[in-house]
Amino acid sequence: MRVRFGVLGSVVAWDDAGAPVDLRGPKHRAVLARLIVARGRVVPVGRLVDDLWQEPPAGAVSAVRTFVAALRRALEPQRPPRAPARLLVTEGPGYALRPAPDTVDAWRFEDAVAAASTAPPHEALDQLDRALNWWRGPAFADFDDEPWARAERSRLEQLRLNAIEQRAGAHLAVGRAADAVPDLDAHVAEHPWREEAWRLLALALYQAGRQGDALAVLRRARSLLLEQLGVDPGPALRRLETDILRQADRAGDGPGSEAQRVWAETAAAYDRTVAARSGARLESTVGLLRGLAVTGAGGLEAAREQRIAAIAAAEQLGDPDLTARVIGGYDVPAIWTRSDDPAQAARIVAAAERALAALRPGASEATRARLLATIAVEARGTRGARGPEAAREAERIARRLGDPALLAFALNGVFMQTFHRAGLAAERDGIGAELVALCARHGLATFEILGHLIRLQARGALADFVTADHHAAEADRIAERHDRPLVGVFTRWYRALRLAATGSSRPAAEAAYRDAAAQLAGAGMPGVERGLLPLALLCLRVWHGDPAGFGDDIDWGPYAPWARPLVLLGQDRPADAAAALRRTPEPPRDLLFEALWCLTAQAAIALGDRTAMTRARTELAPAAGELAGAGSGMLTVGPVAHHVDQLSAALGRTR
Repeated sequence: MRVRFGVLGSVVAWDDAGAPVDLRGPKHRAVLARLIVARGRVVPVGRLVDDLWQEPPAGAVSAVRTFVAALRRALEPQRPPRAPARLLVTEGPGYALRPAPDTVDAWRFEDAVAAASTAPPHEALDQLDRALNWWRGPAFADFDDEPWARAERSRLEQLRLNAIEQRAGAHLAVGRAADAVPDLDAHVAEHPWREEAWRLLALALYQAGRQGDALAVLRRARSLLLEQLGVDPGPALRRLETDILRQADRAGDGPGSEAQRVWAETAAAYDRTVAARSGARLESTVGLLRGLAVTGAGGLEAAREQRIAAIAAAEQLGDPDLTARVIGGYDVPAIWTRSDDPAQAARIVAAAERALAALRPGASEATRARLLATIAVEARGTRGARGPEAAREAERIARRLGDPALLAFALNGVFMQTFHRAGLAAERDGIGAELVALCARHGLATFEILGHLIRLQARGALADFVTADHHAAEADRIAERHDRPLVGVFTRWYRALRLAATGSSRPAAEAAYRDAAAQLAGAGMPGVERGLLPLALLCLRVWHGDPAGFGDDIDWGPYAPWARPLVLLGQDRPADAAAALRRTPEPPRDLLFEALWCLTAQAAIALGDRTAMTRARTELAPAAGELAGAGSGMLTVGPVAHHVDQLSAALGRTR
């Protein structure tokens, strides 16, 4: 067993399946933490006694030896009796922990930050994002009052703060200044004495076209430093303020500088000349939100928040045509069938229905089709006839009008409503193929990426990984050209799925899933992120016939009802598992429909539940030629036929 250790937060350990290792009591964990702080050096028993107790009790040395013995059993459970320990070793007067450097998250963090300092900006940004996501809380969080942990905690915290600023610098270097602002804003609020953080925040605001805000930040920094510390800002802050006042582009010379100037001057002119309460402003806002939504995590979250506000503002103006244009103008491609914010999606659907009902006779058919496509996209993952009906009507209008952009949006709605049963990968592949061809002809890059991602999913479900690889590469190529960073989240997950589906070892596949999850964390897509990593790991283990091996502290997100019976079986709690299986609902008809049915099927087989087995076989049969879950582009439970065959055999045995 290869144990991984975590100290960037509470002190924990995980086995090679990702399950927590039982480290027993707080003193056991204190011994482990103290040895990790020593970084492989021997800590004498006497030092351990002094570090564990302010007033050591009688028998303290024996207690330390007991803690060490228990830790050895937990960390190397398969070590034969009397065989020497390999991880927690005895040397001379004490003990040392000798883990591989890449198995302690704090050590990996240091290495990643060091590597990022010499990497190209795009690569550095990826490395730093992953590394900062390893932090679960303050380092050695359980031992913040212990003198032996204080120096290491402080050192790691300084490294973390430097990494945050280093990541902000990478955002600026790749032209994504707006993405850096939210994190930097929080950073200076928590650490107001860090002049470099103030400088980066002001620079990011300036490069994002917010010159006034940048100058206000610099004034705030100066005031704070003078009033609280009695010192003047350093030369870097003073120089930046001078440069901004001179309208210098701190991002460098060349085309970027001119683009920045044009943006700032155009925005200022628009602000001066377009009335603040006009409908034109709202329509322009939707255009900005559409662009903002595809720029990265911060942009996607901001667009989602402001979209609903723009719709509410349009409805207040009382112009049904304007409201319809504001709602339908947000034609941002959607690939995931679970909404990031179901309540907001329902509000948008309701607003679109109101706008449809209020449209005047003779209103634009294109406007009507955009409202219908919006309903089809936002109603994804819900039951009822309205979503599919709206998708079909939007597609009919778009084809009749011959509008490529409108047809692309309508086809997105059709895709979102193509999950009424299992086994529809080929149908979705056809939608993706039409999108790719249509959008390549008409220069609709964002929807062309959507077409490639749909085909990546569909061909993966059909186990055609050669074609799926091509579409992953094309999606990445177009995304790079048009600066669509979120695309990489999906192609990274696809490549992890491909490893899992094409015979790589389970540890390799699990590692790939974890790397993909690190990139997804904080990407602004909670509907995708929450629960996906444990679900992927569970599917992999089920396919390999291994026990679930998860504790009760895993956040399964929306997938908990389908994971729970298998987790309970893995904990040898069959009665609880049977009760959980009886409560398991039918899976939502979305990209993970087949995968969740396969999990239910395996729990039903293990528990001999004929009713659940029969239902699972009926639902899965149409997808017998597909890989379960691979249509998501994210994970797989192996061939559907494998599960159907097992169901048939189990049903035959229980007659």
